[in-house]
Amino acid sequence: MKEAIEHLRQASYLHPTRASGVGDSCEDAPHDTLVPLNTILFPDGRLALQVFEVRYLDMIRKCIANAEEFGVVPLAHGDEVRKPGQHEALAGVGTLASVVDWTAPLPGLMRITCVGTQRFRIVEATQLPHGLWMADIVRLPHDLEIPVPMDQQDVANALGSLIRTLQQRGVTGAQMPMQPPYRLDDSGWVANRWCELLQLDMMQKELLLAQENPVLRLELVQDALTENGLLN
Repeated sequence: MKEAIEHLRQASYLHPTRASGVGDSCEDAPHDTLVPLNTILFPDGRLALQVFEVRYLDMIRKCIANAEEFGVVPLAHGDEVRKPGQHEALAGVGTLASVVDWTAPLPGLMRITCVGTQRFRIVEATQLPHGLWMADIVRLPHDLEIPVPMDQQDVANALGSLIRTLQQRGVTGAQMPMQPPYRLDDSGWVANRWCELLQLDMMQKELLLAQENPVLRLELVQDALTENGLLN
């Protein structure tokens, strides 16, 4: 796992993206909105967010009104909440998110739930004067639906066992860390759910997000589970 991370660290899509052309205004300006976070969203994963910064409130309202997606991208440097003099740097890959539920309990506060849809690579990112990040992105292909190989069946079995245990304890579908349908026969789905559950550092999760082969991603997850004594 560590050797794989070091190998892909050299790849351009894992290099941090810094502000480029801040405040520029032109016809070719990037148009995809990004939300940098200290977490990584995977396709089909769910993410709950509290939105209170001015730079995001209007953007989220527009996404909801127009049924548009925004990009969730890991922070390579900086904090989620903007601070004076702080310089943010973004990872090179992220996941588009669609808002599926929201409330506004107070003026200036929104609580949203979003679902990851498709991975993307950042070509160029621009931070506007008020702090909002915009980017030109290339959407990465959706995972092929590849059955879980026999050599990695223990990874799917362990996830299925976890789901059954939570159900037996009375955990409702809305409270589950992953949402149905439970595609335990699909390599990409199983790998992505373990990527969300495992206590891996950001570089490891970024590596897994950037990995375009779902079976190889599943093999890397298997290595991480084995290293942590979570597989029999």
